[in-house]
Amino acid sequence: MSYCKAIELMAGDKKLLHQRYHDKYYGFPIDDDNELFGRLLMEINQAGLSWETILKKENGFRKAYDNFNIKKVAAYKERERKRLLADPGIIRNRLKINAAIENAKAILTIQQEAGSFRQWLAQHHPKTKEEWVRLFKNNFRFTGGEIVNEFLMSIGYLPGAHSKDCKIYNKIIKTKPMWMN
Repeated sequence: MSYCKAIELMAGDKKLLHQRYHDKYYGFPIDDDNELFGRLLMEINQAGLSWETILKKENGFRKAYDNFNIKKVAAYKERERKRLLADPGIIRNRLKINAAIENAKAILTIQQEAGSFRQWLAQHHPKTKEEWVRLFKNNFRFTGGEIVNEFLMSIGYLPGAHSKDCKIYNKIIKTKPMWMN
């Protein structure tokens, strides 16, 4: 079942939480490198958990990771790792925390080489999902097939975020996501 259809079956606060993300963020292109990093960080943290858990903790992630500021996160040392491991507002998983810090460092390198993380993504477009997964595994930590697929769908690089009969689909089309190119 598609995310679009699943939301129709939800109710109350759960529906509101998912509807906000679905209608305003999911599948829409992101131009800001810090927000791209934040989305990647959230997708990595979702591994093994529900997306609802991650959506509920989004503000906690923003606060804990300096509003997804790549330069600040890349500079984290042992003190910040300990702080993150003790923060109930995020997923306290050492591997995921280490991946966030190392991936921020990788993005800094990418920015130096390509101008920005967004430009690096654009330079590698188009690729199949399998090619994207290889590229991400070569450059980032904790980036398996499902994480890469969801990240790229969520930022408009791969199709599938919305079904054609979804009310948001035409809004996505108007943004000219990369998967249309």
